[in-house]
Amino acid sequence: MKNVLELLESSCAKYPDKAFVSDSTSVITYADFIKKSKSVASALKMFGTACLPVAVYMNKTPDNVVGFFGAVYAGKFYTVIDPEMPKDRMASILNTLNPCAIICDRAHQSILDEMDTGIKYFVYEDIVDTECDEEFINDVRKKSIDTDPLYVLFTSGSTGVPKGTVVNHRSVMAYSEWVCQTFDINETTIFGNQTPFYFSMSVLDLFSTMRAGATLDIIPKVYFTFPIKLAEYVNTKKINTIYWVPSALCVVANLKLLDYVKFENLTKILFAGEVMPTKQLNYWISHMQDAYFANLYGPTEVTDICTYYEVDRKFADDESLPIGKHCNNCGVFLLKDDNTEALNGEVGELCVRGSFLASGYYNNPQKTSEVFVQNPLNPHYPELIYKTGDLVKQNERGEYIYIGRKDFQIKHMGYRIELGEIETAVSAVEKLNSCVCVFDMQADKIVLIYEGRVKETDILDSVKDKLPHYMYPDVYVKVKSMPHNANGKIDRAWLKDNYKTL
Repeated sequence: MKNVLELLESSCAKYPDKAFVSDSTSVITYADFIKKSKSVASALKMFGTACLPVAVYMNKTPDNVVGFFGAVYAGKFYTVIDPEMPKDRMASILNTLNPCAIICDRAHQSILDEMDTGIKYFVYEDIVDTECDEEFINDVRKKSIDTDPLYVLFTSGSTGVPKGTVVNHRSVMAYSEWVCQTFDINETTIFGNQTPFYFSMSVLDLFSTMRAGATLDIIPKVYFTFPIKLAEYVNTKKINTIYWVPSALCVVANLKLLDYVKFENLTKILFAGEVMPTKQLNYWISHMQDAYFANLYGPTEVTDICTYYEVDRKFADDESLPIGKHCNNCGVFLLKDDNTEALNGEVGELCVRGSFLASGYYNNPQKTSEVFVQNPLNPHYPELIYKTGDLVKQNERGEYIYIGRKDFQIKHMGYRIELGEIETAVSAVEKLNSCVCVFDMQADKIVLIYEGRVKETDILDSVKDKLPHYMYPDVYVKVKSMPHNANGKIDRAWLKDNYKTL
């Protein structure tokens, strides 16, 4: 296989009338999904068969997924634009991506008109019934190769500019094969999707569903605020597999929801994106003793996941879960600062090699060359690895244990965030002299320390148009002057350790 569309079409041949993607109000079968996707692709044929980016700016619905694959059938690759994203961030992404087109739903057409991006856009409702041009679609497929980009997902950037990770067809096919084999994803699987489509965790849900001929159900976001409704929905939809961020699982645990209701069909609980608190995990396990639990770890730059841990023993509430072992067909190792491999028990930076690796960052060769590098353990032939920036060690069982970030990048509320992007946004606030963002990992809080004649409310009002909600500071600390170290730089380490006393 050289294209993920072959996975889709193989499942459609077996289960044409089966639900592929659904939500609370609509269902699209495999056969209808392909028909709609080809129609959208035919509307894009004016751009030829070249592999170009298409931005998809729609509400999270089954039609949103059709937009992605309309772009793919047209020989393009897609980028997800979150409808809740601030306009400044959206403009920055579009500027980096420079897509040939935008697919939007009618609900967001007026916003594009207001932004006046200069990029041609298509309203989904107007093109979804376009007459299918099979000749064009067949011509596209003949020219495709497995290293063509499939999508670009944008993560936070340290310079204040989002980074677009380019992932190709081969990586997604290799990754989805591992997922289906490891977690027994099959035609009976009904996934309950929680993560946004602009978040790499959704790749597992979507493409393993496609490969296996399973069903992906998009759970309404609002139900995670009303857990009783969440349980009712999961049961009504007969969802048996979930892959959620720990904070979503913690909502259920913290309210002790499972004392009162049951997830009747749920047998597989996978989680990733941030550290899963053991106390809350133990609550889940105690109430769902027959279920399968697994802790997955990995950044967007390795498609989604590179290590995993199948929960096979009990942990005390104050113990940390391992991130486990490497995925099949995915190589990982720990590299020390001197470019030698860390031994068991030694801390090193987790590095990844193999087919799961992304191609790099879109229109950002400098950042790409910093983290996608030649394997220093292999001087004999070209072999790229990805340096994750995560500090990890192996325990006595040979399991990988996550220690923390090597730089200022953090994981908060399930999202990878560069603290520098927050600092860049806050630095622009009038009457603010300087600022530093630190992350209190134990409290899971982003702390903004600043000096200047400005109020906390003014800072928040200023960044609302520049940052998504999950990047807002949780704690504001005003200081008379910033401490500096011997190098003349703001002493971040001291501030992180002492901000509560300021």
